[in-house]
Amino acid sequence: MTIHIEALTFDVIIGLLDYERERPQRVIIDLDASYDYHNEAFIDYADMVFLIQKELKEKRYELLEEALLGIKNILYSTYPHMQTLTLKIAKPDILSECSVALSNTWEF
Repeated sequence: MTIHIEALTFDVIIGLLDYERERPQRVIIDLDASYDYHNEAFIDYADMVFLIQKELKEKRYELLEEALLGIKNILYSTYPHMQTLTLKIAKPDILSECSVALSNTWEF
């Protein structure tokens, strides 16, 4: 099975620049997580959304790289039966010319 969470959008403090540390900015999270479903061992997508938002709001990361690793760590520790995880964090408003994003895929 694969869970898809697409366009999870909320405001957080994230980034290195002074103004990024002062006011929240919009981020968009996309996630794909595969797992072997058996004996009702499922992954709760609503809980995943909660964990992602909590992680980013509490930690206030400076780097997207660190934010991705933090999300990966909390999700994998909560759902160790995940087989693969793909995460993407976009900051659509940081540059006027484009949206910027960072992504990674892990196999467990």
